[in-house]
This record gives sequence, C-alpha cells and structure tokens, in this order.
Amino acid sequence: MKLFGPLYDACRRWAAHEHAPWYLGFISAIESIFFPVPTDVMLAPMALAHPRRWFRYGMLAAVTSVVGGLIGYALGYFFIEAVMPWIERVGYLGKYEAVQDQFTRYGVWIMFVAAFTPIPFKVFTVAGGAAAMPLLPFAVASLIGRSLRFLLVAGLVAWGGPRIEPHLRRYIETVGWIVAVVILGAIVWLNMRG
Repeated sequence: MKLFGPLYDACRRWAAHEHAPWYLGFISAIESIFFPVPTDVMLAPMALAHPRRWFRYGMLAAVTSVVGGLIGYALGYFFIEAVMPWIERVGYLGKYEAVQDQFTRYGVWIMFVAAFTPIPFKVFTVAGGAAAMPLLPFAVASLIGRSLRFLLVAGLVAWGGPRIEPHLRRYIETVGWIVAVVILGAIVWLNMRG
C-alpha cells in the first residue's frame, strides 16, 4: 500500500503554492495536537523548492508547532478530570501517577526529547498538560527541541538541494513505514510493560 509517497508528492505541490507558509504553519500546529503526518513531510519540499528560505520555514514550523503543543497541553490540563474516573476504573491510576511523577522530575528533558525526535510529539503535549507540568519549562523545552529539529531538517534539505530530492522520493515510502512500525512497536511495548 502506497501512502507516504503520494503524500510527499502532494506536499511538494503544496510547497510551490503561494500560500505554502500558511499550509506549513497549519500542519505544524495540528500535528502537535492530533494530526498523524509529521511536519517534515511539508517542510522538506518547501526547503527544497526555496532553499534560501530554509531558516524562515524551519522557525515557522517550530513556532507553530509549539503553539499547537500549547493547545495540546491545555487539552490535557483541562480535560484530565473528565477522564480521571475512567483511568481509575480501568486500573491505570498508578500508571498515571507514575507518569505525573516522571513529568515532575524530568519534564524538561522529556519534552525536549519528544520535540526533537520523530516520536509522536502530540502524545507528550497532552501528557504534559495532564501531568500539570509547569507551563514555562514545557514551552521552552518544546521550542528548543522543535527549533533544532526543524532547522536541521530544513537546513539539510536546502544544503543538499536537488541532488538529495530523488533519494528522498525514492525512500520516503520505506522510511515512512519504518517510522510507523517503530511508533506502533513503542506503543505495544509500553502497554506490555505496564
């Protein structure tokens, strides 16, 4: 099943559109809340199409991702009480308290790693709010991690230019499915641990 190749091609078309920065900002924001497709799929073709704008695009993706992350945080913070009876009923209260403890002790590092790596950032934005992680460290760690990640992606694509594009397109399907399997494996492993 071809999924990531056609999506990459669509993003390449959007990258050439006059409103591409708006699309990038929107995708980056919603990816931090619920959207399953990583921002990089839009960012890379835009940096490739306009290499001199790589820094602007990388920072746009980072800032809008953090804005989306703050919305995810608010969802976790304000709606945890609504799901708390269910958490208690299914016996996850101990796990929830353990996660809350981890966010209290290592929240900045958890958010930085989640923001920089390809693991689903949206899970950690909502979890950070649900665990009531202090907002300023949450935002700063998210901004640093997201900025480093998106500037690295945009900078490498702008630097590599047209000579790396065929490789991106050629392997995007494989890389996309590998990332999906890794994420699914991590979810299964975390569920089996608990």
